[in-house]
Amino acid sequence: MKDINFVFLLLALVAEIIGTIGGFGSSVFFVPLGNFYFDFYSVLGLTALFHLSSNLSKIFLFKTGLDKRLLAYIGIPSVVFVIAGGYLSKLIDSTLLEVILGFFLVGLSLLFLIKSELTIKPTDKNAVIGGSLSGFSAGLLGTGGAIRGLTMAAFNLEKSVFIATSAFIDFMIDFSRTFVYYNNGYLHQHDLKYVPFLFVIGLLGSWIGKKILAYIPQSKFRRLSLFFILLIGVVTLVQLFVTRT
Repeated sequence: MKDINFVFLLLALVAEIIGTIGGFGSSVFFVPLGNFYFDFYSVLGLTALFHLSSNLSKIFLFKTGLDKRLLAYIGIPSVVFVIAGGYLSKLIDSTLLEVILGFFLVGLSLLFLIKSELTIKPTDKNAVIGGSLSGFSAGLLGTGGAIRGLTMAAFNLEKSVFIATSAFIDFMIDFSRTFVYYNNGYLHQHDLKYVPFLFVIGLLGSWIGKKILAYIPQSKFRRLSLFFILLIGVVTLVQLFVTRT
């Protein structure tokens, strides 16, 4: 127990709660925060294991809502491209990709917050493109939920359907990339001591997030998600600046 970093576990709980409320998963916070405590590849491995438990919790808690059309058009491309991104993660310098992702999230979320009437067209083509980008980003950088969240926001889903569908897609992604990360050697023996704690945090954080979400009006849900995505982009860029100076 003395080797366990409890500050990191507390931050993981906060990430899980916010990820549940936002509907795009905890990895968008968990990955940049985890990079302060572990090497990049350990964070990828821990993220995949952490998400398996947290997404199972969300599927159970929000099981009344699933959009089967989006499961196919976003989920299947996500799985294909998370495998590709996972294998490429050892070959491509992640720093440049993290910078691009940070600016992309900040710019796109600001655009939607300032131009609130602007929306992505809810087409099958956009769903496939969004699923492909989010899966590839998840495999390469450990997080792709925000991109998937922006894509799914275009379809104006009721919040329980949004969260359940996003969690199911995320589970498919995590299940696939866990095998890739294991093959890459990202699941380190000395990090596995955190897995039982992260499993409990996944369950607890999802439950707390659902309770909080019950008090958030549907009209504010999309705007709140965009604020979270903006914060994610800023945190990613700040984390990169701090670690490189």
